[in-house]
Amino acid sequence: MDVDDPDDITAPTQAGRRWPVRVWPGVLVVLAVAALMVVPGVVAPKTMLHFGAFFGGPALGAVLLIGWWTFASRARGRDRWLFPVLLLVPAVLLAATAFRAAPLFVPAYALPVMLLAWVGWLAVTPWLAAGPRRAGLAAVLLGGWAVLGLVRFDGADGNLLPSLSWRWQPTPEDRFLAEREGRPAEAVADAPAVVVGPGDWPGFRGPNRDGRLVGVSIDTDWAARPPELLWKRRVGPGWGSFAAVGDRLFTQEQVGGDEAVVCYAAGTGEPVWEHRQPGRFSEAIAGAGPRATPTVDGGRVYATGATGKLVCLDAATGKPVWTADVTAPAVGGKVPQWGYASSPLVTDGLVIVYAGGPDGKGTAAYRADSGALAWAAGKASHGYSSAHPATLGGVPQVLMVSDFGVEAFGPADGRILWAHDWHVPGMNRTTQPAVLSDTDLLVCTGVGPAQGTRRLRVTKTADGWDVKPVWTSKALKPYYNDGVVHRDHLFGFDDDRFTGLGLDAGKEAWKERGYGHGQVLLLADQGLLLVQAEDGRVVLVEADPADPTERAAFKALDGKTWNHPVVARGRLVVRNGEWAAAYRLRRQ
Repeated sequence: MDVDDPDDITAPTQAGRRWPVRVWPGVLVVLAVAALMVVPGVVAPKTMLHFGAFFGGPALGAVLLIGWWTFASRARGRDRWLFPVLLLVPAVLLAATAFRAAPLFVPAYALPVMLLAWVGWLAVTPWLAAGPRRAGLAAVLLGGWAVLGLVRFDGADGNLLPSLSWRWQPTPEDRFLAEREGRPAEAVADAPAVVVGPGDWPGFRGPNRDGRLVGVSIDTDWAARPPELLWKRRVGPGWGSFAAVGDRLFTQEQVGGDEAVVCYAAGTGEPVWEHRQPGRFSEAIAGAGPRATPTVDGGRVYATGATGKLVCLDAATGKPVWTADVTAPAVGGKVPQWGYASSPLVTDGLVIVYAGGPDGKGTAAYRADSGALAWAAGKASHGYSSAHPATLGGVPQVLMVSDFGVEAFGPADGRILWAHDWHVPGMNRTTQPAVLSDTDLLVCTGVGPAQGTRRLRVTKTADGWDVKPVWTSKALKPYYNDGVVHRDHLFGFDDDRFTGLGLDAGKEAWKERGYGHGQVLLLADQGLLLVQAEDGRVVLVEADPADPTERAAFKALDGKTWNHPVVARGRLVVRNGEWAAAYRLRRQ
């Protein structure tokens, strides 16, 4: 071929020779990748389609981009393989080394940046001579991967937007561990007994596990008299909430390679005791730490770690009483994808938790006095809900919501009273059921266009139970965000939109944005919803199906906040994966 042939880009070139690369197919590939990552999240959020497109779309885009470069870009000679190598080899090396703990970062976040950088460089430099243009593309690819290798992926929010920092910056967990000097021993020698009384919040979502607070009215003029900060301190990673009893607070944290149950003084935030045991669970989106909230009952505290260790401690001293393993062969559980998140339910002398797995029994009960396995039963194989108390048809029972649907157990022996099969392929339930009456309850799926909320009517008959759907609504599809019931409406989150849903027919009353994937509790006496927004704000919203007016708001925490808020004994107590804080709420 003649050296002056414009298609022979491997031959010597004259000064000013252009590189005749056909760019427009590459632009189409980048636009297609962007559409794959964005559109499914709009039409089918948090479904397998969304996740598959979001995490798999860039990989498909890389294949298409290399195909364009090899067959349709006019690249010749060594250029046809050199630049694909500069794209793929650093990606593989970084995924295997720097991002080994967060392997999703490379295909889902870094690769789209590099595809855009490759095509973008070519799109904006058609005026450059061939040599500088080639050298620039090589520099863009190598330099881009070098910069991305200096970035640390610190997880993502509920909409998969990443949190990034430089690798040389300490993580929040590093800062927490560096400030741990002076922490208490694993137990204290002696202390007054911890007794649950009126005004306490002894476990997940309060005394009735429904996020509902009665007998309390607070001053809502936060513009003039905002909640008073009592204390704020760093805590170890964890996504559970607090149990608040008397002047003590109980929560779970990750402390290096140990899962810890920690007791704090409610008025000062000073640690009183902590109990640690080996175990660390971590995943790329939320990071490390336990997921469940401790339960205080009978002077003891019960807590489920993310790795499946169920512990019983003396609530006053932190001294261990017993430990059980939910993954033991007798139960057959397996650590779920996002870790065990079941907050223990203590009832009838038993501690009941989710224990599902491929060969598991779904739900397990341990004797509160000894930790011995009392029973294991049910069909749950994947889920993140907690056992829920209910009385239906005049019969006390324990409900477990999971991938199967909902099951009701006799607390004493684990006998299945009734079950409602509502499988949700590709999505695992996280939220709690809401008991409406002696016959009716609400059950929710995860997010997605085919999911929603269902009202069930459960009737005791002469020969068993009759379970029938009353209605199913797609207007409220919670992700991992629990709702509350006030009068004739359910208030909760449809993905990241705060929503009111009528109980009579499941019709949407309103839908608002602004709180992300938050959590909510109800101040029933005032008809107010206390919303813990994902960005750390705490907001008061009228529980009004016609006009959800925002009454007050303040910034309570910094950083991503998925944990449930607590109101107990005149204090608002909040936490996330980095901070915990307590505020005094003035009475109305």
